[in-house]
Amino acid sequence: MRTFTLDIGNTAAKYGCFEDDRLVEMGSTATTQQVTELVRRLQPHHAMVSSVAASTSEWVEVLQPEVKGTVLSFSPATTPLPLQNAYATPHTLGADRLAAAVGAAWKRPGQDTLIVDAGTAIKCDLVEGGHTFRGGSIAPGLQLRFRALHTFTGRLPLVELPTDLAASIPLTGNDTQTAIRSGVLNGAAAEVNGLIDSYREQFPTLGVVLAGGDAAFFQPRLKGLIFAIPELVLLGLHRILAYNVEL
Repeated sequence: MRTFTLDIGNTAAKYGCFEDDRLVEMGSTATTQQVTELVRRLQPHHAMVSSVAASTSEWVEVLQPEVKGTVLSFSPATTPLPLQNAYATPHTLGADRLAAAVGAAWKRPGQDTLIVDAGTAIKCDLVEGGHTFRGGSIAPGLQLRFRALHTFTGRLPLVELPTDLAASIPLTGNDTQTAIRSGVLNGAAAEVNGLIDSYREQFPTLGVVLAGGDAAFFQPRLKGLIFAIPELVLLGLHRILAYNVEL
């Protein structure tokens, strides 16, 4: 059975095509016309749309005539889930955070997992025992940190991410640009490592799953065993779709 999942984020829309539980194609798209062309080519039986930025209604309307079966819009507050959601305000919870939690629970059943999703924001979320989403933390992402220093100061320049995200960043910057780069990048890595240490004090067997567009920066800098799953949100959306539709 073929399924199609669409994750509409703050900066990009990502899609995944699954054959049963196997991800066979993924990529980025920008317009409803491009999504229509994708779905016509892939011919999925069912589809799910999720958005952190805006309503999904337009995307659902585009998909429904092209999909053989059901097209679902993911709502963290109301969509039935294959895990318990212990978040106090599910109506305010980002769909990507909850979908990532479902994906992590699927990939690490019965295990405590911290999800580090490094994108526009850096989100660190806990899935306890592989069955309960507890919530976590949200902080500015790397690009937001660079832009904030430039926007809210009088003289600091706008510094870009290095092309090679895995390259070492000198701890001591010897000019303004390298000082900003050290503060943002080394500071963000230290921040996330500190959170991991704090969680491991409470959950000694904690595993860490890394996702998001800036995962390549964090992967060589985080402590302990790290599971990099770039497609984590798409996996979670597929599992939620499977839970709600007989596949």
